[in-house]
Amino acid sequence: MKAVFDTKPTSVYDDEVTRHYQFPRRYLETVQRCVGDRIVFRRPRADGGNLAYFACALVSALEPDPDNPSMTFAHLGDFMQFDHPVPWTIQGRYWEEELRNIPQQQVGVNLRGRSVRALSEDDFAAIVAAGLSETLAAENAERLNLSLATVAQANADLHAPHGQDRERRVERVLTNRTIRDASFRRLVCGAYEGRCAVTRLRMLDVGSNVEAAAHIWAVSDGGPDVIQNGIALSATVHWLFDRHLITIGDDYRLIIALAKVPTEFQAVYAEHGRMLHIPANAADRPHPSFLQKHRAVFFAKNGL
Repeated sequence: MKAVFDTKPTSVYDDEVTRHYQFPRRYLETVQRCVGDRIVFRRPRADGGNLAYFACALVSALEPDPDNPSMTFAHLGDFMQFDHPVPWTIQGRYWEEELRNIPQQQVGVNLRGRSVRALSEDDFAAIVAAGLSETLAAENAERLNLSLATVAQANADLHAPHGQDRERRVERVLTNRTIRDASFRRLVCGAYEGRCAVTRLRMLDVGSNVEAAAHIWAVSDGGPDVIQNGIALSATVHWLFDRHLITIGDDYRLIIALAKVPTEFQAVYAEHGRMLHIPANAADRPHPSFLQKHRAVFFAKNGL
């Protein structure tokens, strides 16, 4: 069963949305029905929230909280951040069928104490389509290294008529690695203003029509597709970063395997200990936990 999970940065619950969602006993029956299916996250208005859906994820399993028997963790995977927050109403129309079927003045009362609630397949597909509208826009295909055929098929899948194998078709979009990489690249490169973090050069000005973004903690090792696990890097720098010949300190300074990286790189591209170009928004900067994972491999591979 699809569902909506409400969460906020200042939540009293132990929510780490790329990995787990903590909830009280009253939601257990609903969340049990979500295991093996996907949910969308929404921020409520409280604490400056924008009343918008911002990502989706797969509920993989439930686990009782060992420290609090009244709480349970929903373990999550396949987290996918939307291109932009999707407002919870469009021209006064709610995305959630349940909310559309009650008088507007009763919506707020209806949602009290209901941070987890069922979501129809049709409404889930519509929210995802709105959330990925920029990644799947034909005019962005070349920049995001997507073929027009891939974009057309994904849009057809997300907007398929009710009952025409829609669930499988939406799942095909959400598990398409090419589309996930394009969405991740758009988010990360946008946060870095299209500039390589190491060279500071604007990537579209140096002979490529494609912007590049590296995962700090590799997806193959469990890293999520989230801005804080990404960094904008031009091709040569990306190659060095993926092979752990360079890495990044918690102070966002470059660390180079000096014995393995040609001095020409240090002279032309960067220098050891140089401060990187990082996003202006602190919330978009590389997270220390992801940087630590990359550095651990760097030091092990280079005997440092």
